[in-house]
Amino acid sequence: MWPFTSKPTVPVLRLNGPIGGGGFRQGLSLAALAGPLEKAFTMSKLPSVAILVNSPGGSPVQSNLIFKRIRQLATEKEKKVYVFCEDVAASGGYFIAVAGDEIYVDPSSILGSIGVVAAGFGFVEAIDKLGIERRVYTAGENKSVLDPFKPEKSEDIDHLLSLQREIHDVFIGVVKDRRGAKLSTTEPDLFTGRFWAGATSVELGLADGIMDVRTKMRSLHGDKVQLRVVPTSRKGLFARLRRLPGIDGDVSGLRDVGEGVGGGVLSAIEERALWARYGL
Repeated sequence: MWPFTSKPTVPVLRLNGPIGGGGFRQGLSLAALAGPLEKAFTMSKLPSVAILVNSPGGSPVQSNLIFKRIRQLATEKEKKVYVFCEDVAASGGYFIAVAGDEIYVDPSSILGSIGVVAAGFGFVEAIDKLGIERRVYTAGENKSVLDPFKPEKSEDIDHLLSLQREIHDVFIGVVKDRRGAKLSTTEPDLFTGRFWAGATSVELGLADGIMDVRTKMRSLHGDKVQLRVVPTSRKGLFARLRRLPGIDGDVSGLRDVGEGVGGGVLSAIEERALWARYGL
């Protein structure tokens, strides 16, 4: 239960980190955010909900699900959604940001990257040099497409690119639907995956202005408005390790979860790479 207050209160939900993922990589997902989103749209009588976005992207599916749930709640509860982009709202992060009726940025925020990417490694020559024989058995001729230990096939690449185009079209459609006539008609790279700093993103119509959440909410609801953060439950790697068998409160006994720790390290590297794309 929220503490009683006579001051006008605006709920603030902070969406921070990569989108999607499982296991040790507890990214933003609809399952994790369903409760906080519901709370954000029901805890105040004011018609405003503020969402802070700081995400380099991730799963297009989870991005779309979170976007849709925000819009559903905004309609059901008759609220206006104000999104404030922090360090970065790119790729899936920007997908979520366009759920806002208005989008605001810092001059140094990074926005955009409206595109789809898939990346991996090829180890064909490496295993040849090591004298390793790759053995794969499938029921279905396409079950091992893009195997990193096999030479690429042009038809497999074409299929992947076709999937990416479909997903990209969905992304573009949502941005055009939400931003409409605000979008620049003269920027040829708007939907190519390029990204921009805050001021330029406003010029391109990706955002509505440069402003922070407190200033905006005071302009709408007066100087006495109170911002109340709705907590989310995203936990770090070692907090989750404590819940595994053989791990006590001080995170000792890590030898019992070698594979899990390895997965966590790889997830951390993957997450670091997402942020690094934007110089962060």
